[in-house]
Amino acid sequence: MLTEIAFQHDCSDARIADWLEQRLTHELDRREGTVAITVPGGSTPFPILADLATRDIDWTRLEIWPGDDRCVPADHDASNYGRLARTLEGTGAKVVPLEEDAQPPHFALAWLGMGGDGHIASLFPNTDPRLDDPAQVRRLTPDPLPPEAPFDRVTMTLPKLLSAEALMFVIRGADKLAVFEAAAKGENELPIARLLGAARGEVTCFA
Repeated sequence: MLTEIAFQHDCSDARIADWLEQRLTHELDRREGTVAITVPGGSTPFPILADLATRDIDWTRLEIWPGDDRCVPADHDASNYGRLARTLEGTGAKVVPLEEDAQPPHFALAWLGMGGDGHIASLFPNTDPRLDDPAQVRRLTPDPLPPEAPFDRVTMTLPKLLSAEALMFVIRGADKLAVFEAAAKGENELPIARLLGAARGEVTCFA
């Protein structure tokens, strides 16, 4: 593989929450001030985050951003920010909406998902994401629009995601894992392959 990836083969929600608890505690211990991370949307992260929200972490020093979002109001069912804020309500964490003119901070960790078509965040194949994109955040229109969420998106770009100190993925299902592994070997030009091919920091994949 072109990218050195640490595969974790227990991808239960509890195991991933354990890993995140340990990682966040480590990051909080080794630096002062706020620790920022970015997390994905979709169905996978929210049970994990709900478990994590019960853990004894200094949430008041955590700043959490969605890596992408649908262009809908925060109270819309399709809003990643809205769901994230509700899931972490009461923890004391600062949950920040991702907007087109946002200036995201430096991230200690970028947690990403991947679609079956190889998209990450809302960087779908049709959007031709570039490693030299000068922007940190872009508004994009997936084509085709996913029927379950037919909305324009706002998303962090490849350079912004790659600037995180570490990348983490949760990949579930044999078909998705095959796409991910092929991308890591440089066997396609999908958005996930562009990201992994340029990654130079730590990459962890729960699969």
